[in-house]
Amino acid sequence: MVAEKDRRLTLIGLGLCDEKDLTARGMEEIREANSVFAEHYTSTLSKGSISRLERAVGRKIVMLTREEVENGTRIIESCREGRVAFLVAGDPMTATTHVDLRLRAARESIETAIIHASSVLTAVPGLLGLQHYKLGRTTTLPFPQEGYLPTSPYEIIINNLDRGLHSLVLLDIDSENNRYMTANEGMSVLEEMAKKRGDPGRIDDDTLVAVVARAGWPDCIVAAGKLGEMRTRTFGSPPHTLVVPGQLHFMEDEALRAFAGLNR
Repeated sequence: MVAEKDRRLTLIGLGLCDEKDLTARGMEEIREANSVFAEHYTSTLSKGSISRLERAVGRKIVMLTREEVENGTRIIESCREGRVAFLVAGDPMTATTHVDLRLRAARESIETAIIHASSVLTAVPGLLGLQHYKLGRTTTLPFPQEGYLPTSPYEIIINNLDRGLHSLVLLDIDSENNRYMTANEGMSVLEEMAKKRGDPGRIDDDTLVAVVARAGWPDCIVAAGKLGEMRTRTFGSPPHTLVVPGQLHFMEDEALRAFAGLNR
C-alpha cells in the first residue's frame, strides 16, 4: 500500500509546438513519476513530439483516449499506486475536463500539482498584438453534422462585438480521426451560422478576421483581413485559431498592419 503522502497527480503542460517547449520542472516530474499518461484530443503538437519526449526522458508515455480522460478511472487508480504525470498540449487547466479530473483526485485525497505552459489563449492575441484584457468570452466552432449546426458560438461572437471585445475562436479537433478544422472551414461555418440566424450582415465577407496558424511553431503564420479574402488563403497544416477583432485601439490596428499584414 502506497502512503497517502506519496500519491500525487501532476498535470503538466507541454506548450504549443513540440517536446522542446516542456519546462525543466516538467521534465523532472515526468522522470520521477510512477506512471505517465498523455492526451491529444484537446490540442495537438507537431508530429513525433511524444516519441521524441519518450526518448528524452527514458519513460513510456501512455496515450489515453478522450473517453479514458473524461472517465478518469485509469488515472485515479494509478494515483493510488504512486505519482502520476498527466501530459497535456498547451496549458493543462484550460479544459474543463482537466479541472474535473483534478477535482476527482481531490475527492480521493490525492494531492495535485500543476506545471503550466504556454497556451493559445495568451499566445494568439500576443502574436496579433491585441490587448488581452479586451478579449471577450472564448468559443469553439464544432464540425457541422447533418441536421446539426448550433449557433451559440456565433451568438457569443456577436455579443462580444456589441461590447467592443475581441473573440478568440477555437476550432474543433477530432483527433481519433486525425481531423482538425482549418481556419478556412471555420470562416465558412461562421457565415453559415449567420445565415441560419437570419443575420448575415453581422458576419459576412467584409468582417475583419485574423488567423494564427501553428501558434508557437517555427513556421507560424499570422494574418488579418476581410473574411471573404481570408477564406481563400492558404495557411498550411493545423492547428489553426480564428480571432474576430472587436473595436481596435490605434496600437492594435498598427500591430495588425505590422505583424498580420492588415491592409485596409
